[in-house]
Amino acid sequence: MQAPTTTPSNSEPAILSAAQKTKRPRDPRLDFFRGVGMLIILLAHIPDDGWALWIPARFGFSDATEMFVFQSGMASAIAFGATYDRNGAIALIARVAQRVWQIFWAHIAVFIVVAAIMVVAGTRYDGVTYVDSLNLVPFMKDPGHLLVGLLTLTYVPNYFDILPMYIVILALMPLMIFVSRVHRHLPFALMIAVWLATQFGLTQLPAEPWSDRPWFFDPFGWQLLFFTGFFLMRGTLPAPGYDRRLMALAIVVVIVTVPFAWVRFQEVHPFFQMAADRIAPLTDKTDFGLLRFAHFMTLCYIAVHLVGEKGSRLRGPVVRVLTVVGQQSLAVFITGMVIAQPIGIALDHAGRTTSAEVAGNLFGFAILIGTAYLVRWFKTSPWKS
Repeated sequence: MQAPTTTPSNSEPAILSAAQKTKRPRDPRLDFFRGVGMLIILLAHIPDDGWALWIPARFGFSDATEMFVFQSGMASAIAFGATYDRNGAIALIARVAQRVWQIFWAHIAVFIVVAAIMVVAGTRYDGVTYVDSLNLVPFMKDPGHLLVGLLTLTYVPNYFDILPMYIVILALMPLMIFVSRVHRHLPFALMIAVWLATQFGLTQLPAEPWSDRPWFFDPFGWQLLFFTGFFLMRGTLPAPGYDRRLMALAIVVVIVTVPFAWVRFQEVHPFFQMAADRIAPLTDKTDFGLLRFAHFMTLCYIAVHLVGEKGSRLRGPVVRVLTVVGQQSLAVFITGMVIAQPIGIALDHAGRTTSAEVAGNLFGFAILIGTAYLVRWFKTSPWKS
């Protein structure tokens, strides 16, 4: 849409309007690390993948889920926060509702496609059906009743639990922005209060109608991480600058964490296993335990300063490719959730040799990269040129 022609008398409003329409430049660090996270999430979801033994989750309390949630919060601050700043509350609510609608149907589509793949795949080499491997047998026995549960998010199988969590957290965003206008510190009090309620089991959402199992990812616990990233990017929460002592402390924390998170240490001496069991409430993934938060923020501090100020050290073809993957993270994530299972099925048939795993994982990476570039091309609306 063309900007209206202005006269000297109204030039100042025109300048303000132009400034409001200027898009905030993308942070290369955000896109790059989102791209890395997408590849890690794929490895984590391929069944029995040997490469998954070497992802960060095996050596610390946090994993790629934290990367996804935290970076989604930062990206939301750029997209939705700017909408509120430019156009106000109604526009913000409308845009959040649109995004929630998109993610909801993406969740439904992923479930249907993956369930269909499991049905076609048949039975594993060990006699277990692929449908049973994802605990989808109840849905196959009673699809009518559970279809209602699927659409109302009261039936959330474990493999399909990240997007529902993201939906609920996104729905909380307008509230957090509105209370931040009342007082800049009020959203942090609300974030902590809701997180504490989760730690005492007050916010559990039902995951299936035949048991009392809650959602694997409680969104009211994980919102603490999402909105930490959100308000960091908004500037409400100041980011710590580089300090040698703080960097040294962060590195020590990451190293000390390894024996209590890596299963190899726990197999060597029972002390590590007992210690891991004692601190389990603090490392719990469902409620988002405090040590997961501390470990991830420590890793963030190290990573952000390793790549230089504003990502100045992020150069080269690999960085450029991963940046494109990070820019199209939702489409890439959905694709990864779908292809992870067929890759696992193919590895079952290939015998899970080292060469088969290399081929399967690299094929998966290629699909994710291809998806990112294809989606980016579609977003340019080439048919309009």
